[in-house]
Amino acid sequence: MILSPFEWTIAKRYMLPGRGEAFIALVAGISLVAVSLGVAALVIVMSVMNGFRAELFDKIVGLNGHAVIQAYGGRLENWQVVLKEVQATPGVVRASPLIEQPLLVTFNGRVEGILARGNTQADIDRLKPSVKAGNVGLLRPGAGQVAIGSRLAENLGARVGDTITIINPQGRATPFGTVPRQIGYTVAAVFEIGVYDYDNAFVVMPIPDAQTLLLSGDSIGMIEVKTTDPDRVGEILAPLSRKLAGQAVVTDWKTINAALFEALSVERVAMFTVLSIIVLVAVFNILSSLIMLVRAKTRDIAILRTMGATRRSLLKIFVTAGFLIGALGTVVGLALGLVFLFFRQSVVNAVQYLTGQNLWDPSIRFLSELPSRSDPMEVVAISVMALVLSFLATLYPAWKAASTDPVQVLRYE
Repeated sequence: MILSPFEWTIAKRYMLPGRGEAFIALVAGISLVAVSLGVAALVIVMSVMNGFRAELFDKIVGLNGHAVIQAYGGRLENWQVVLKEVQATPGVVRASPLIEQPLLVTFNGRVEGILARGNTQADIDRLKPSVKAGNVGLLRPGAGQVAIGSRLAENLGARVGDTITIINPQGRATPFGTVPRQIGYTVAAVFEIGVYDYDNAFVVMPIPDAQTLLLSGDSIGMIEVKTTDPDRVGEILAPLSRKLAGQAVVTDWKTINAALFEALSVERVAMFTVLSIIVLVAVFNILSSLIMLVRAKTRDIAILRTMGATRRSLLKIFVTAGFLIGALGTVVGLALGLVFLFFRQSVVNAVQYLTGQNLWDPSIRFLSELPSRSDPMEVVAISVMALVLSFLATLYPAWKAASTDPVQVLRYE
């Protein structure tokens, strides 16, 4: 498919039609724009969906680990023994005791549902990059300090230094019935994970304080596990699951978030299929523009044939003319897509400002900002698909041009 100087000269001439062929040039320009928009749409949507899945995975798994081991009944009494067994399991990187319990919190007359979370000091220190105000280093056992999510702080109107009251409905029994347990805690820090549900509900405190609040003695709720490979977590923890059968249940992140990640996978395939149709429509535009070009240049093609141009040369000329439209459209589309992704949040904010609509509600989208993560292999696949379709669209018009019979065309000239 290497072009000779003669073939390249004719191809360039046909890619830039003269004044009398403005309509053909317009159709070719529309084809180029259509390919660009199709490629850009695919790159943008697939990158955003990849980013959405990756951000959700990083934040959910980063906070909850790859799996949790929870005792039947919700309380793990001999958790020290189980913790040692988990830590000794091949493939386990980290295992930490954890307490989680839905409770109520009140501040200045406002009441919100929360998820009280008792963490080890090492796990609390991992919150430091997410802290917006205050200091999680103040969360020490017995200090009466907690860290709360940013949206929970907004809902309560609480700031660092304020005292909130956490209510445990399962209080102590008295002759007059069960009295809910109420304990005041000072807000030592406000954090923002970036996942709406976490920022709206989590209240983090040391494990001893959580045990005191819940009257659970020395027991914990679960053990959080992180493995070397999150995709093989089931395989890694299978021996441990068999060992703890009847005592505790091992649940990995795939099971906990199965519905969410399955929905994302299905939507990802559906969006790729639908948006690929845009590229296909653009390719049909290339086909139609080349057909019109061949029809307009029939006499010129016949003259070229009489001057010695071979069928192969004509085939290469028209394939090149059409393919370069698709190639240029693909390059422009990739550039447009990458620029859009770089300024994606600014674009979202601008559209929200102009329309007055909230396009990215964290309570619905889970994440605070529009994410993006481009997969190089996926970008290459999109580019190859656009180029292959563009090449296929040139074959029929090029074949028709190469099949032109100069005798029939020039008979009455």
